[in-house]
Amino acid sequence: MLFGLELIEVIRTVGALGIAFMIFAESGLLLGFFLPGDTLLFTAGFLATNNLLGVSIHMLVLILIAAAITGQSVGYWFGAKAGPRIFRRKSSAFFHPDNITRAEKFYEQYGPVTILLARFVPVVRTFVPIVAGVAKMNYKTFTFYNILGALLWAGGVTYFGYFAGGFFEARGITIDHLILPIIGLVVLLTGLSPIIHTISSRRKRTFSPSEDAEQR
Repeated sequence: MLFGLELIEVIRTVGALGIAFMIFAESGLLLGFFLPGDTLLFTAGFLATNNLLGVSIHMLVLILIAAAITGQSVGYWFGAKAGPRIFRRKSSAFFHPDNITRAEKFYEQYGPVTILLARFVPVVRTFVPIVAGVAKMNYKTFTFYNILGALLWAGGVTYFGYFAGGFFEARGITIDHLILPIIGLVVLLTGLSPIIHTISSRRKRTFSPSEDAEQR
């Protein structure tokens, strides 16, 4: 995963369109699951405080929202076309069946709203639209949650980074000195999300109602 100074330099180098492509890839392409979407969005917003990306924060947010929506749409149609073959794919450097399985269980647990919730869960957000396509989820329903999720995730996290940077700037604190520790915190919080979800899933399997009834 890109981290710290390397991430900042990458963002500055690729600019708004480069970030948009990475968000597009992470939102529904199999090869994009490893990209740090949350950290990219927050850091982009944070850097936009000083106009370091060459576009206004509002234009940046619109570009990233469009990329997130398009990415999940591509993922949905890929799943719809590829169908069950996806579940039979062998593990490779860019694909592991367990990721599809995690997304499938997430989808089974939360239903259509999964498209929204998965935006905030790394790795799962890449594979959920593919699973929705395989399951032939109603496309209008999918599109509704896709757009809503993109607004809350791509728009919300980017604006959060922007206003966080503005908060410090308004108090005379140079954000250049804060970027690395703040990104580190964001990465930590992002990493906790899938860990908590995994632990929660294991506990539910361990203490399932059927097993509890048998014990009684």
